[in-house]
Amino acid sequence: MESIYWGCLIGGAIFAVVSLVLGDLIDGLLDGAFELPGLDFFKPVVLAGSITTFGGAGIMLTRYSSISDISALILSLLIGIAAAMLVFFAYIKPMRNSDVSIAFSMKELSGKIGEITIPVPEKGFGEVMIKIAAGNTVHTASSFEHRPIAAGARVVVVDVTEGVLRVSEWDEDVLKDV
Repeated sequence: MESIYWGCLIGGAIFAVVSLVLGDLIDGLLDGAFELPGLDFFKPVVLAGSITTFGGAGIMLTRYSSISDISALILSLLIGIAAAMLVFFAYIKPMRNSDVSIAFSMKELSGKIGEITIPVPEKGFGEVMIKIAAGNTVHTASSFEHRPIAAGARVVVVDVTEGVLRVSEWDEDVLKDV
């Protein structure tokens, strides 16, 4: 029985190393062939972790405890199942729910407030930095009103045309009058 435990332990360890080194390549070649739709609990990483833990627990229980082989087998199976549940609930399930994107559309920048980093000439292009949820983003800017805008000036994005943010100087005094 110990040879089965060793096979599970070594096989799982080899799978872990191979998937760590060649994981993206294998995933691209197999394209999820071994994943069962709707059954996230049977993902390869969960099964491999369970089998490896089963093997390691079996070796330790047969060598370092005085329980019978059947008891060691049952206890090893339970420990392997517990490891699978731990991997699933601590890794797989949270990762499935964390698939969010920090991407944004250029059209979403209309109405955002930014700061000119490279001066915008009357007819030409400068650069504006805008704070978004993911951090700061810098874009090419032109003056909406065809007036020069100095570096450091606060601006509002009026619209986006062909990937260029058309900006106007932000005047807080105008808002006080409204």
